[in-house]
Amino acid sequence: MNRTYAYGKAVSEKEKADFYAALEKLQVQDCDIYIDSCSMDNRKCSQYTKLLKLLERGDLLCLGSLSVLGDGYTDVKEQWRILTKEKQVDVMVLDVPSLDTRIGKDQYGLLVADLVYSLLDYVSAHDLRYSSEIRRLRQQAGITEAREKGVKFGRPSKAMPENFGQICKRWMEKGITATEAARMCGVSRAVFYKRVRESGGETGGDSKR
Repeated sequence: MNRTYAYGKAVSEKEKADFYAALEKLQVQDCDIYIDSCSMDNRKCSQYTKLLKLLERGDLLCLGSLSVLGDGYTDVKEQWRILTKEKQVDVMVLDVPSLDTRIGKDQYGLLVADLVYSLLDYVSAHDLRYSSEIRRLRQQAGITEAREKGVKFGRPSKAMPENFGQICKRWMEKGITATEAARMCGVSRAVFYKRVRESGGETGGDSKR
């Protein structure tokens, strides 16, 4: 005999009580109601995983909302596929009463389930690009904010020798080449030029190699 299960997420006892109250009309047994905390990150240890193992073909699963199936459209789409295709259970969403795979099932088969999956497939593709862009913008904003606070990124700058000023002076007076000056500082010519510019010196006019 097919059973009716329910799954939701709650952050407080009040939300949990509201979920139980919404299920009273559906006559879902308390033992068949599974709730995870919204802060649950490890799905392997979740109530949802336990519920998945119990679901059988023809059972009905009542969801508090579609969002309880994952953190993004891609996750929701995959769990919807598992539920409706692999497990072959019916799904109804409490906060969207019209989202019920039993509607028109006798006449149209898995029309509702397939339509929802197609919609999630479309939205998840856009959501992935959107999420990537959001992450990039957040990262860029974080880097900008950090730089404004004086945080430096990349490898630490190599300290110049104490006689760097004397080396620069000899190079600018053409007493040594840039290659020799860089070697004396223990850096490449490019770094040497950069440090000279940072110190207010000039890098042009050096014809010696």
